[in-house]
Order: sequence, then C-alpha cells, then structure tokens
Amino acid sequence: MKTDYFIVGAGFAGSVLAERIASQLNKKVLIAEKRNHIAGNAYDEYDEHGILVHRYGPHIFHTNSKEVFEYLSQFTEWIPYEHKVLAKLGNELYPIPINRITINKLYSLNLKTDEEVKEFYERVREKRFPITNSEDIIVNQVGYDLFNKFFRYYTKKQWNLEPKGLSASVCGRIPVRTNDDSRYFTDKYQFMPKDGYTKMFERMLNHKNIEVILNTDYKNILDSVKFDKMIYTGPIDYFFDFKFGKLPYRSIRFEFENISKKQFQETAQINYVDDSVKYTRVIEHKLLSQQNSDSTTISFEYPQKEGEQFYPIPTEENRSQYLLYKKEAEKLSDVFFCGRLAEYQYYNMDQVVANTLKLVGNLRNE
Repeated sequence: MKTDYFIVGAGFAGSVLAERIASQLNKKVLIAEKRNHIAGNAYDEYDEHGILVHRYGPHIFHTNSKEVFEYLSQFTEWIPYEHKVLAKLGNELYPIPINRITINKLYSLNLKTDEEVKEFYERVREKRFPITNSEDIIVNQVGYDLFNKFFRYYTKKQWNLEPKGLSASVCGRIPVRTNDDSRYFTDKYQFMPKDGYTKMFERMLNHKNIEVILNTDYKNILDSVKFDKMIYTGPIDYFFDFKFGKLPYRSIRFEFENISKKQFQETAQINYVDDSVKYTRVIEHKLLSQQNSDSTTISFEYPQKEGEQFYPIPTEENRSQYLLYKKEAEKLSDVFFCGRLAEYQYYNMDQVVANTLKLVGNLRNE
C-alpha cells in the first residue's frame, strides 16, 4: 500500500488534516482508525427510537474564529443553538456558569447590577496568591462557599482528585459572571451541525484522495504501508510503546435511557454538583438537535479510570511525564503529532480545527 500521508485517527485532527492535504495539496491520504466509525468522540447516530445521540457525551460547537466556522461550513448546514447548563444542588436548579441569577436565588438576594454582584464577590472571595491550582482560582474569585457548593464535589467526581490537586486551567475554563447571561458559552458562532457530526465528517472525508480503514490499529499495518509522512493523532505514550510509562486519563461510562415523554428536563445538560449522586451530569440529547418526537433519550455520565481516553489529567507530575514523550517526538522529522491525545492536552473542537489548519499551512511550506 503506497500513500503520501499516513494518518492515525479519524477524529477532528485526523479528518481535517486528511481533507486539507487531499484537497489543497492534492496528496494521497490513508487513515487508519481503531474504532468502527469515523468522527472520533464527536460521533453521533440515531438510536432505535430515532433520537440523534452523542455517543461520547455532548459536543457543542462554539467558536469566535470566522476561519474555523467557514471551513466547517463547507461540510454542513447549521442550526442555531445556545447551550445552557443548570446545576442541581439539593432539590434546586441554578444557572452555571455562576451569574447574578445564581447568586440571587442561592442567597435570597436582590442584586440588580453588575456592580452589585462584583461587590458581592469582592466581599466573599479569599485572596489567594500565587494561584497554583483549581481551588485557588475559584476561591480567589467567588469565595469558599460557592466553590464548595458548585465546584468541589463535581470536580472530585470528574477527576477523582480534589481541585487543589489539579491545574488551575481545569476550573479556570469556567467563567464567573456578574450579569444574568445564562448561556454556557458567549462565542460569536454557536451552532449545531444540522445533520449531526458524523454526516459532517462523512462529507469531509468524501474525497478521491482519501482512503479510510476502520477497526484497525495502525501498528498492525505499519509494515505494509509505504508513506512519506505520518500524522499521528492517537495517544502519544502508545506511539512510543509506553517507554516512560502510561499517561493517565479519565474516562466516562455512559448509560442511555429512553423515556416515553416529550421532554425530561429543563435544559439539555444538568450538572449534579452534590457528592451524594455518583454521576456528574444528565444530557437530554434531542434538546441538542432540537428534534420533535414523542419520546426522549437521556444519558447519565459516570467518570471512571479505565476505558476510552477522554480527558488528560492536568497535574504537574503528568505534565512532566508527557514532556519526556514530547522530547522523543521532536526527534522525528517525518511524524507530526496533532490533537488532544497526541499532545496530552484538553482542546475544544474549534481549537483542534484551528491548530490543524495551522499545521496544514506548515506542511504546504515544506
């Protein structure tokens, strides 16, 4: 088998690279994907009840990048969708990220302006310096009580670590608001692909220069493929045969259930922030795709250690271990490491696409 580029993985990084290399550089691409489907963790499909479900948890497209939006728009039409998340604390639901509505409801206050909410945060926050972890970053903004109620136990369930054991980047990704904007994201472009992510990937990979092999570990065909360059989007530790040990990840077990009612919950996502509930969140899938049906499918998410590698665990120790692999990767001139698993870094979808488009630019100049 002869190809110009051998790409490992058919998720966002691998598929966008394949499409750009095939269409813009007019090179032949072979993709080896270990799963039985394309689209990586963005994979969605219709269940037996006709509901479009995200098999690996909700993927909400949002970006401020016109370039990323216009690039993906070649392969899909969009439906407008603004994601809203509620946190279930006790028997009550509160908007997340924390905003003025959250504060007023939780503390029975009547704060009316951004300034009043800022003053409230200023009164309750604990000044932490330097900020070295996820507890510091939240307590420094909103104080210990809000941290304890909304962040501590959810984070512990998700990562099996106290927030003070995690990089500040984990909880730092969640904004704290002074207004009553209850949208989870505030990006300029907020949409869902009209026919789902899998269809978008199918169109992306539908090119005469691209061949995709599913159910295939790339190592099993490495000897029979002749290629000029490899792009690797899988786990970097696996590429190097775990020579510096296994990099740790968090995984999730999904439990899907169909319910004979029009709608199950107020929003597509409800986070369970109490430690008494073992799952982290419940997703109502048809609210993402805005389908009209008589039944609804929900999924419960149970974080766990073993399973698909979803989330690199951002601790100083793990970062040091990854850097050993990165140093090895830098010695290879004909292999490019790209994406969340290959870079041991949590990325949003639009970040992966942006990074990938940048890499294509570099390949063009080679």
